[in-house]
Amino acid sequence: MFSPKYSITNRLLGNIKRIAEIVTDLNSRSFSRVVFLEMERRAREISVYSSTSIEGNPLPLTDVKKILKNKPEYVRDSEKEVLNYNKALVELDELIKTEKISLDIEWLEKIQKMVTDGLIAPHRWGHIRKEPVFVNDPRTRTTIYLPPDHQEVIGMLNELFDFLKKNTNAVDPLILAGIFHKQFVIVHPFVDGNGRTARLATKVLLAKMGLDTFNLFSFENYYNSNVTKYFEEVGLRGNYYDIKDHIDFTNWLEYFTDGIIDELLRVKKELEKETVSPDNALKDYHQKIIDFIKDKGFITDKDYAELTDRAKPTRNLDFRKLIELGIIVKVGKGKATYYKLK
Repeated sequence: MFSPKYSITNRLLGNIKRIAEIVTDLNSRSFSRVVFLEMERRAREISVYSSTSIEGNPLPLTDVKKILKNKPEYVRDSEKEVLNYNKALVELDELIKTEKISLDIEWLEKIQKMVTDGLIAPHRWGHIRKEPVFVNDPRTRTTIYLPPDHQEVIGMLNELFDFLKKNTNAVDPLILAGIFHKQFVIVHPFVDGNGRTARLATKVLLAKMGLDTFNLFSFENYYNSNVTKYFEEVGLRGNYYDIKDHIDFTNWLEYFTDGIIDELLRVKKELEKETVSPDNALKDYHQKIIDFIKDKGFITDKDYAELTDRAKPTRNLDFRKLIELGIIVKVGKGKATYYKLK
């Protein structure tokens, strides 16, 4: 039975509280669809670049952006790796929105298949490993970790999923997601693609537990800023069977939540920068419309006329701007027209 050892330190508790505060603040704001779409695109580019870079992909961010934009038909392995990760992000995001994904061994295999498509031998593509593996230090090329025997992988994964299921309402989602991420890396269930699969699966898990990380958020960016630190925190050194009784998740959970805070603050800063541009800036009278709808559920032109002294043609322009920004939608026609939040 999987029973991870960890402590709820002041730092971990403070991080969880800080994350809740930032998320609440972001959720209380109104941002235009134009801003969100641009932020989604940037976040996906950063995620793709960072997660593949962590694994040694040499392509700089500028090249990654070009590849994602042009999607060339004939590509090298490094470019294929980028396209695979981007495709996985898009497909998993859509599945999360439609609630058609639930993490289990079958889905782990599907995710690994997405990121390794065309890059490894077919019998290792989308399948739990059936052979021993070892982890090398990318700098010295020497073996630093021997994962569990392949005969134990499926059992260990099932125990991990059982742990998540039993503790869904008892343990904070951030702690569960962090434990999942590190334990996945410890088990090392695939011959290749473990790191990319771990990060994508953790994104799915966080989204299903309420913290949607796909659209605007890229914790891969934090890990890639100091890859050595990431590997030290998430990985192990030695033979699994010699150290398994001494594994403590505390330091990793602190680091894991540090990364989420760092990325949330980056997103918050970017959103604030976007929303102060002339095209996206909202005036007091725009905010009056939004506040009225939040209070009453909808607003009519007559309601708006009572809130402001703006002429009818100008009021129409105000409604149109909020529609173009993706904040409100128009319902009905003629005198029956009203507006509500999108």
